[in-house]
Amino acid sequence: MRITLGDVTAQYRTIKDEIDTAIREVVESGQFILGEKVAQIEEEIAAFSGARYAVGVNSGTDALLLALRALGIQPGDEVVTTPFTFVATAETIALVGARPVFADIDPRTFNLDPEHAAAAITPKTRAIMPVDLYGQMADRDAFCALAEKHGMAVIWDSAQAIGARFNDQPLGSFPGAATLSFYPTKNLGAYGDGGMILTNDEAVRDRLLQLRYHGSGGGYYYTQVGYCSRLDALQAAILSAKLKHLPEWNERRRANAREYFRLLQDTCSVVPYCDPRAYHTYHQFTIRHSRRDELREYLKQHGVDAGVYYPRPLHMQEAYAWLGYRQGDFPHAERAATEVLSIPVYPELRRDQLEYVAQLIRDFDS
Repeated sequence: MRITLGDVTAQYRTIKDEIDTAIREVVESGQFILGEKVAQIEEEIAAFSGARYAVGVNSGTDALLLALRALGIQPGDEVVTTPFTFVATAETIALVGARPVFADIDPRTFNLDPEHAAAAITPKTRAIMPVDLYGQMADRDAFCALAEKHGMAVIWDSAQAIGARFNDQPLGSFPGAATLSFYPTKNLGAYGDGGMILTNDEAVRDRLLQLRYHGSGGGYYYTQVGYCSRLDALQAAILSAKLKHLPEWNERRRANAREYFRLLQDTCSVVPYCDPRAYHTYHQFTIRHSRRDELREYLKQHGVDAGVYYPRPLHMQEAYAWLGYRQGDFPHAERAATEVLSIPVYPELRRDQLEYVAQLIRDFDS
């Protein structure tokens, strides 16, 4: 049996008519940059996420970059974040001229540990950037309290967590700015790149609107140095067609996760921990295994794709050697990088496929 880690074409087949209609409407309208479709998906995702405002941009990476700029992060500032994440988290901090300051993760959730983050704060710290890894929101209670105590901004990297909740509150209901990615394999994926920033601050929203359009408030007049970072109308229309299905898709992921919990009992695999305050959307179902690389190869030999997110923490990457960190500085992140393995959990996964994956893991461990 062949099972991929994700299957975006399977999802397309389930809503083909809706997607085709959405694309055709945009093509026939001739409006491809911003416009009505982009405004529509901004309103829809703001409402879905509990935010007052949403600003569409051309990628999740740009969402982080523009959020940092809009919240006033400048060269010489420090931003505390996690080393166990996709590179864009630290990359965008560096690109605005600030310094990424890493702190270790909670080994259960893989998210930034609030106590370690607090210990990393210095007089130069201007913001904190927790990541909602694998679809589970970082500890909103702890990080909101930490930000308030130190007068810092918060940028929530929620690229993997659309639809998630914490204490039954959605992503956009918290202070600061939350960023989304619509990369095709995300729970809500476009057919290309796309991203969005959620905020409840009107001034931040206004700065974002200018930053995404070359720093312009309209016409050929520029108030700041900006970017060309606009969400395409085609992607907006596709996302709008998909959004109504997202709650059901997330519930299917959660149902698949529950099956894995049951089927992987009494194995050497450590299944994901879910904070009882969190509604986990399982963008990835990530197990730990002491023989991770062998297990991954075993699955591959039997037709099952599995992914490693992420094989090397950012503080050990060549691109970030200038920060001066060394191996051993963040042991929880470093250990996770040697043990994590994400197995298929996408909504269209059939029960026999799920059971096949679980049985292979059981066979490997026996």
